Amino acid sequence: MLLSACLDNPAVTGTAVRAGEQTTPENVVRTATADGERVTWRQGITKPMRLNLEDDVTVTGDTLAGHSRAGRFPRTPVTGERAAA
Repeated sequence: MLLSACLDNPAVTGTAVRAGEQTTPENVVRTATADGERVTWRQGITKPMRLNLEDDVTVTGDTLAGHSRAGRFPRTPVTGERAAA
């Protein structure tokens, strides 16, 4: 997954790319933590099937790590890095 966002702006905007599909994260919430910054959001995908995902990651420097959950499916790891401007 690639999440491209402007984290310097209080209103986070950006795109997420998974399996060649680009979507816009919704309901993005940022919270400062001792380890960095926690960012949560929701997004809908259609590949490999139609799902609504809920992502929860910690951003430290230029990297992010956390998990994504799709309904009753088990959560899956998510990693990413800040895209060059």
